[in-house]
Amino acid sequence: MRQQRTQRSPVAARATAIRAPTDLPTSGYALIVDGHAKLEFKTEDLAVQAAKDLKTRFPNLQIKVYDAETKRAEQIELAPA
Repeated sequence: MRQQRTQRSPVAARATAIRAPTDLPTSGYALIVDGHAKLEFKTEDLAVQAAKDLKTRFPNLQIKVYDAETKRAEQIELAPA
């Protein structure tokens, strides 16, 4: 019969300790790509322009612009060509 391991490997321990920040900003705007907050912007115009540029390059990504003041996210879609 096989014994179960009781200790975690050093690689697994490091992987769980290093995490990307997932907090949404308390002010300004954030770019959310496939459910993960990636960039923060001070103005809505800059955030929307960055989202549209990214959506143009990678149309299959789900991209939203999060407004910290209203705590709402707007889905970015490109107009059909």
